[in-house]
Amino acid sequence: MANETTLKQEIENIAKQIVMAAVTAPKGRGVETLSYMILNQEDKTLLAKRMDEIAKGSQDLAFFARDAENIRQCATVILIGTNHTVRGINCGYCGYAMCSQKPQNQPCVFNNIDLGIAIGSAASKAMDMRIDNRIMYSAGKAALELPFFKEKMAAIFAIPLSCSAKNIFFDRKTV
Repeated sequence: MANETTLKQEIENIAKQIVMAAVTAPKGRGVETLSYMILNQEDKTLLAKRMDEIAKGSQDLAFFARDAENIRQCATVILIGTNHTVRGINCGYCGYAMCSQKPQNQPCVFNNIDLGIAIGSAASKAMDMRIDNRIMYSAGKAALELPFFKEKMAAIFAIPLSCSAKNIFFDRKTV
């Protein structure tokens, strides 16, 4: 078995490859509205703490505490977020006939589609590399409240990565 330092370095290298898979995923009109980040240990701890705080604030969100434990246990976390940029094609999919009518805090539907495609590509790459992972809304939602990205994101999802004998994301119970 590889020593813990070697395994951690290898997972960090794989995380970079997973982010590359997300970056190269198709984007509507070829416009990049996504941002990507691999969290360091300090940021991972901050994210888990914020998730615990959210869980304490609402019985409906108790699963945030369960997911926070996964964040603490995993090797690293990838964040993928989308900004508020509009495509300017006035498609109406957001509920407004013109992009100029869309409220600033509502994401362009194409950004969310691109986010979903990138997340799928990232999770697929993680599977190809046989790295345990889970797409987490909860960790992404908590990340929205933290200053991880330079610009304000409209939506963020997290993909924690783990490599162990037992998949930490399986058989989870709400705390």
